[in-house]
Formats: sequence, C-alpha cells, structure tokens
Amino acid sequence: MDSLITAAARALAVGDPIGALKRVALRDDAPALALRGIAMGRLGDFVRAKDLLRRAARGFGPREPMARARCVVAEAEIALVSRDLGFPAKTLDAARVTLEKHGDAANATHARYLEVRLLLLVGRLDEAERMLGDLDPAPFPPALRVGHELVVAGIAMRRLRSGAARAALARAAQAAQRAGIAALTAEVESTARLLIMPAARLIARGGEHPLLLEDVEALLASKAVVVDACRHVVRSIGTAVSLTRRPVLFTLARALAEAWPEDVSRGTLIAQAFRGKHADESHRARLRVEIGRLRRALRPLAGVRATAQGFVLEPRVAREVVVLARPVEEEHAAVFAFLADGEAWSSSALSLALRASQRTVQRALDELAASGKVQSIGRGRARRWMTPPVPGFTTTLLLPAPLPSG
Repeated sequence: MDSLITAAARALAVGDPIGALKRVALRDDAPALALRGIAMGRLGDFVRAKDLLRRAARGFGPREPMARARCVVAEAEIALVSRDLGFPAKTLDAARVTLEKHGDAANATHARYLEVRLLLLVGRLDEAERMLGDLDPAPFPPALRVGHELVVAGIAMRRLRSGAARAALARAAQAAQRAGIAALTAEVESTARLLIMPAARLIARGGEHPLLLEDVEALLASKAVVVDACRHVVRSIGTAVSLTRRPVLFTLARALAEAWPEDVSRGTLIAQAFRGKHADESHRARLRVEIGRLRRALRPLAGVRATAQGFVLEPRVAREVVVLARPVEEEHAAVFAFLADGEAWSSSALSLALRASQRTVQRALDELAASGKVQSIGRGRARRWMTPPVPGFTTTLLLPAPLPSG
C-alpha cells in the first residue's frame, strides 16, 4: 500500500474525510476508489459513495476477497444511514464471514453491528438483543465501542430502561472522547437528547402534561391502571391486556380512562367508538355488547359499571387511572416518528419499518406533503422524504413493540 493510500486511510480513521479526499481524489485504482467512496459517504453524498464502492469492489476482483468484503460492509453502512433498508442481508452476512475467515476481526464486528442496528431500526428488538449478546466489546477499539454502546442504549430506550440507557450513553461518550472523532461525539450527543425530550403525554383527571422516558418507565412500574395509547395495551401491577386487535374496545377503554373518576355518557361513547352522529337503538345495543366484551377483557384490572348516564371505570386495586399517549397525535403520527430522526427515508424503507404496505405509506406521505408537513427530494427510486426534527414531537421510542413483562 503506497503512502498516499495509507495517509488517506489514517485521515478517515480520525474522522477527516476532506483530508482523505485531498490525497486520493484524482486516483481511480481500487484502493483509492474505496477510500473515496467512504469519504463521500461521510460527507453525505450517498449516491456517489455507493457508485465508488461498487467500482472499487469490481476493481479488486476475486483474488482480493477481503478488500471486496470491506467494500460491501462500507456500502451496507451507507445503505443503513441513507435508510435504504432493502440492502440484501445475505450479502452483508457473506462479507462478514469472509472478513472473519481472513482475520479482520474489527471489520467483521462492524458488519455484525450494522445487522443489529438494522434490526433495532425496524423494531425487531428481541433479535437485536440476542445478536448483541454474542458480542464481547472488551477488545474493541474506541470507535467500535461507541457503536456498541449506542446500540445498547437504543435497545434500552425502546425497552423503557432509562437507567441502562444513560449508563450506556455515558460509556459511549467516554469511548468517543478516546477515539477523538467529532462525528461520533455528535452522534452520542444526538442520541442522549432523546432522554430529555418528551416521549409521551400523561392524560388524567381532565388534564395532561408531557413525560420524559424515565417518567414513562416510572408510570408503568406504578400501581396505576395505564391505558397505553402508544401500544394499545391496558396494564397495571405486572398485568397487561392487549387490545391491539380490538380497536373498538380500546377506544372505549381510553374514553372511560380519560374521564375517570367521572362517567362517560352513552352518546359520547357511541360517537367515539362507532363514529355515529345520532345514537339509535341499534347503536345502543351494539354499545351494550362491546361494553360486555370490555368488562371481560379488563376483568383482572378493572370493572365497568353502568351509571344513569353511561359507564364508569372502577379499578380493582389501583387508586388511579391514566392514559399514556404520544406527544402529538395525528393521523400519520407513526410516519412522523420515523421522519423526525432528520434522515431522508424512502417510502419502501418506511414501509418495511412500519410493517405496512408501500401503497399505504405512500398515501400518507402524499397527504403530509400536501399539507406542507414533509418534503421530498429526488425522483423515482431515488426519491426520499424528510422533515426536520421538532422538539416535543412524536418519536419512535414508544411505537408498538413488546412491553416489559414485569
């Protein structure tokens, strides 16, 4: 490896992509193309970066499998950052195996972290946690240690373990300082800000106020009956009743919880649950049926008593009934939650992350764009959607995912 290639690689290692480009910008040999691709990715030109890395992989050829595998890993990282979630997992896994076989433990581990980060991004927490458990961060260099701790913090936040998240972020900050790479420090600080931004709203006794992640954790550990409008679950004292597949029952439960300790009239319940403007006898009969189903579903946590005007919740053990809701509730709040990370998303990537059809996601994006809430860049397959992060806006932290079982 010649001196310019060595100097460019060192510049990239310390977070100086401009310095790397100054040394190899005019060269078209495979090592230079690979370094140029990584540098362009660091500077945000993802399309150019992917093209350079693919050219580099072709240039290395079959006789240099480790160099080609490194190009694949670099391209996979660019795909993840640019929210191109369709990058083939088998290709990345094959590159990781090649790197392990040739003794490049650092890049093989980095490839594994990219897999974990993708799983975390799309909400597959159990798989991400299992994969992370197979990695021992002790021998990692500082830069890889930052990535490890950020993944640990991300899983902890989605699991509502604020203490573990803070500890992981503190370790990440120390590792970033040792690495001396400004971009890593900025990433740690950006992640840490999630802990001081509202993650949800508490609605109780006619009032509401924002909650930090640690407040949500404390609330779910309390003895209150919590109607969780983020995940469509009703829970208290270690017992959880999922109403995810029963939207009418959840609507009734939320209406009763928001009014507690007062009752809710039958007309109001009919309007909210069935969207009926005028309550007739058929609506009232249906309400009686659905209230009976709600009683059976919530029996471990609360009763539903009929009153002269309507119905009221009666918790069995808890002394408080509250509603946990997203910071901002809109029709397409889940789409906003992903766009709020400040990255540019394709509709196909959002479809994968939200586990919804691409047509549904595209329709939501078109409606949001028509109202000026999101904007698109590019055309065709290169089209991406984004919106700047807004303090207090909805986040992905409380999007549907398995709740703590305790």
